[in-house]
Amino acid sequence: MAEREPMELSEQEWRQRLTASQYAVLREGGTEPAFTGAYWDRKDAGVYRCAGCGTALFASAEKYDSGTGWPSFYDALDPDTVALREDTSHGMVRTEVVCAVCGGHLGHLFDDGPAPTGQRYCMNSAALEFEPADDPRAD
Repeated sequence: MAEREPMELSEQEWRQRLTASQYAVLREGGTEPAFTGAYWDRKDAGVYRCAGCGTALFASAEKYDSGTGWPSFYDALDPDTVALREDTSHGMVRTEVVCAVCGGHLGHLFDDGPAPTGQRYCMNSAALEFEPADDPRAD
């Protein structure tokens, strides 16, 4: 996958670019309530892109129903498109997942996913945009 230059925008530019819920998740590290996002139960073939910058992050082939109410994937499309950070908020130690291009908060990574990776990328629908497989850009 071709490397993309890091994307840096002012907070005002982010607010103009994103919806209120996208801004709350991507720029402020928020979490949407379980079972409310657009993609937690979507089963169509395609690619999930960062809602902040359009970077392809996850393929529907790696998506599964984790029962948590958030879109869950057992692997990233390309490990270089996501960055991992320690998150000690809310009295817990978790692994935060951010877009490697725009730095947007996507969700968290847990070690309770299915084979073959055993990982669960628990993402927020507000941080993603879905591109159906019949779109020529989805390959």
